[in-house]
Amino acid sequence: MDLLFLGVVIFLFLLAVFDLSVGVSNDAVNFLTSSIGSKAASFKTVMIVAASGVFIGAAMSNGMMDVARHGIFRPENLSFYDVITIFMAVMVTDIILLDIFNSLGMPTSTTVSMVFELLGATFVVALFKIMAPESTLAMGDLLNTEKALSVIIGIFLSVAIAFIFGTIVQFLTRLVFTFEYKSRLKWKIAIFGGIACTAIVYFMLLKGIKDLSFMTPELKTWINSNTALILLASFVAFTVIMQILHWCHVNVLKVVVLVGTFSLAMAFAGNDLVNFIGIPLTSLDSYNDYMSSGGGNLHGFMMDSLNSSANTPLYFLVGAGMIMVVSLATSKKARQVTQTTVGLSSQSQGDEMFGSSRLGRSLVRGAINTFSWIDDRLPQGLKRVMSRRLDSSKAQPEEGAAFDLVRGAVNLMLAGMLIAWGTSMKLPLSTTFVTFMVAMGTSLADKAWGRESAVFRITGVISVIGGWFITAGVAFIGAGIVVCLMHLGGVPVMIAGGIIALVLLVRSNIRFRNKAKEVKDDTLFQTILNTTDRNEVWRLLRIYINDKQKSFLQFASETYSDITSGFVNDNAKLLSRTSKSLSSEKDVLKSTRRKMTLCLRNVAPDTAIEKSTWFHLSNNMEMAILYNLLHITEVCKEHVDNNFRPLPDSFRDRFNPLCKQIIEVFNDSIAAIENDEPEAIDRIRRRCDRIKDELSLRSKDVYLHLREGDAANLTVAYVYLNVLQESREIISSLRKLLRASGKLNLPLAHYRSFTHPEALEPQRS
Repeated sequence: MDLLFLGVVIFLFLLAVFDLSVGVSNDAVNFLTSSIGSKAASFKTVMIVAASGVFIGAAMSNGMMDVARHGIFRPENLSFYDVITIFMAVMVTDIILLDIFNSLGMPTSTTVSMVFELLGATFVVALFKIMAPESTLAMGDLLNTEKALSVIIGIFLSVAIAFIFGTIVQFLTRLVFTFEYKSRLKWKIAIFGGIACTAIVYFMLLKGIKDLSFMTPELKTWINSNTALILLASFVAFTVIMQILHWCHVNVLKVVVLVGTFSLAMAFAGNDLVNFIGIPLTSLDSYNDYMSSGGGNLHGFMMDSLNSSANTPLYFLVGAGMIMVVSLATSKKARQVTQTTVGLSSQSQGDEMFGSSRLGRSLVRGAINTFSWIDDRLPQGLKRVMSRRLDSSKAQPEEGAAFDLVRGAVNLMLAGMLIAWGTSMKLPLSTTFVTFMVAMGTSLADKAWGRESAVFRITGVISVIGGWFITAGVAFIGAGIVVCLMHLGGVPVMIAGGIIALVLLVRSNIRFRNKAKEVKDDTLFQTILNTTDRNEVWRLLRIYINDKQKSFLQFASETYSDITSGFVNDNAKLLSRTSKSLSSEKDVLKSTRRKMTLCLRNVAPDTAIEKSTWFHLSNNMEMAILYNLLHITEVCKEHVDNNFRPLPDSFRDRFNPLCKQIIEVFNDSIAAIENDEPEAIDRIRRRCDRIKDELSLRSKDVYLHLREGDAANLTVAYVYLNVLQESREIISSLRKLLRASGKLNLPLAHYRSFTHPEALEPQRS
């Protein structure tokens, strides 16, 4: 039996190694986003700086291990079996939770998941012990409610604190530097750099260094008694150094951003390392204590030893740091820096990753009304000064950067300070929470959320925060269920849980690799936005439009085939699946239209005027085709779901050839657009006219059938008539789309007179 528990401990360490590699890959965006988003240095340089911070931070994380040892539960009232069961349930639940959330594409946090998994597992074990007949224990004897409450408050207060501090600090910083900061540095930059570096020294060194194993009590006492002197000396020294660097034409803001990257990476490793190795190390200490003093009594030996502070050997921390550094340097996930934070905080408009929500619209409306009320009551002189100093149209970001170095420096400096403060207070503040909310606060202060993008970005923030709360609830309940099964089933269930976790682990990695191969970044869109030659912009945009048109027509062809096949063959599952894909395609079309509209703004004015009408016509026709497909699917799905009569053979024999013609004309249209063949487009448009005539004849047949009054087939006849009418609308829209595509691909020299296209037909909303 003792060997089985040794195997459990070894398994926990294997999971810890995986968590270290995956955790640093997933959370790398927390400390890389600002430096890469502001283009402070090359990617290689940023990675070297971040890796150095991660390694040193790992060596300073010893004090945070106490959260896993006695921060959530009271070990003196828990047996060795109870503790191992809790730890095993937490690790297995964490793997399953991360797999589910990654599959759904929802944001999560390793800190939140670990804390609430510990809470949920301990709560269920406490219930078992309290309900035992001979038990005299209460919940407070088993669950460290006071410490647990402080941890929970610390985690969720970090959301509000980070956002408020980010907004205030960035607002004050922007008032000092303005958006035209490059011409206003002089002596200001030295003071700013001195404050930033001094704050980093205080929070990262004076706080973090105290937990290193080689720190003597005498040195700690000297640091405590001379803190003010050390800070003053640091401020003076760093201010002088920054001023000298500025005189030497060194960009001090880039230095501050890189120092901030180092500090935030260091804070990440120091604060979040407990999420990955705290539980395995505590389980090892528990096993060693049990083997030396337990006497084989699994349920009777209590874990009083866990009440002492962790004294983790330095080689464990250094080894963990090395694993994190290697993962950071080699992981493809870490290199694919997430665009969520950058997209939501970008100073310029781009592709918005989130849609609109009712809550987001309400918050934007309330904020607009509030700011209008404040603006009406501010003195005119103050408003002029603030308007002049906060004019975001004069922003000076580096080439290709999402925001400037001033905001990047504040993001990193402030987030690092807050996380390091949480570490020093033994509160596991989530690096994800703090860095994300600081970035959102600075974005708000910099007016990055304009009237045209605010609702999308606030919806994105709400979605991310909502994902965090879901993480907490699912972690608590999931760990409780798993620990209940393990507590009742014993070692066999623990082994089964470990096997399930490993299977999910392998499946998740395979799924990620496959997804990474399938999903390609929209590099052409980014290239168009970053291209300064307006004539080149139109050439690239035309390629982009053609690619998106071909993709949509391919989707429309396959969808029409599935709809008609589902209707004719009475296939409800196929129609249901098609309905879901159409809903997803609607969002894709909206996103694509927004992207192309943003690109069109960068085209030369004369070209934009000539092409914009055809551009909007092609987009409108794509949306019209989509609505026609949606309407057909809705009617056919309802008919098939109700198990009504299928389409009679007399109708089916005439309809099937028409379906083939429509699918063929879709496929030929794709080829004509791809090969840029105006003559082929003209021929296809004439074919569309013939198909429309054929659809009209088939509709007349249905009208004659309805007049004859065959009551048995009236319902299916009405559905069939709807399919024919909507198909005719699809072909009509395709004909106009082809005309617009041909006009868009014509060289500019071929026509300079503005020509009105065919009038648009009314569309469904």
